[in-house]
Amino acid sequence: MSVRVAVAGATGRLGTLVCQVVEETPGFELVARLRSTSAPEEGANADVVVDVSHPDASAGIVERALERGQQVIIGTSGWSADRLDLLRERLAGLPNAGVIVVPNFSLGSVLGTALARIAAPHFDAVEIIEAHHPHKVDSPSGTAVRTAELMAEARAGHPTEAPFAEQPARGQLVAGIPVHSLRLAGVVAKQEVRFGGPGEVLSITHDTHSNEAYRAGIHAALEAAPTATGLTVGLDALLGIGGAGA
Repeated sequence: MSVRVAVAGATGRLGTLVCQVVEETPGFELVARLRSTSAPEEGANADVVVDVSHPDASAGIVERALERGQQVIIGTSGWSADRLDLLRERLAGLPNAGVIVVPNFSLGSVLGTALARIAAPHFDAVEIIEAHHPHKVDSPSGTAVRTAELMAEARAGHPTEAPFAEQPARGQLVAGIPVHSLRLAGVVAKQEVRFGGPGEVLSITHDTHSNEAYRAGIHAALEAAPTATGLTVGLDALLGIGGAGA
């Protein structure tokens, strides 16, 4: 019997690709393509809901899916550490429910974040520059937020050097780390983490050239979703990549 999947945000760039991957994956069936105008009851017959919608709509979509007893994959930005803590508390009362949060479905991006977390304790100065296509409505990106939070955790409370952080041009502080967001035509996605130390700079850069980079990660999340329990954060947890766990 096939796993029935509903995709929220199905008409967007990522949603279109998710629908394709679902249709191409044996054992999975796409039963609903949800958009902002879809009725709340649409997709109620799905076993798994994939949310790649809008940050403002995401929480409601996830809560409705959990109330129905559906498994959830979240690929929408905006799920900060505080929001994830609330979601974790919600799932504590639902022992059979599972939510997989994937800030970025790209293998290279996940590895870049893992490497940044390894480097973070060894440098006092850290900044993130992320760039996306002009249609991405949120900034900073979920990947940049996740990277900053994991680096701050790895630094074990050691403050990051961020001079003149009160100036708007210095970017937004996320977990004490300046993040600079660019929205440019011609860009799919790019993130650079720069570490500064005496006499040297280390840069960890990941470029996404097309949405095809997300295909393997979407497939991995789909395969894991039917049996997932509790909260799983990050593609690394699904792929066994160390150094950047939830």
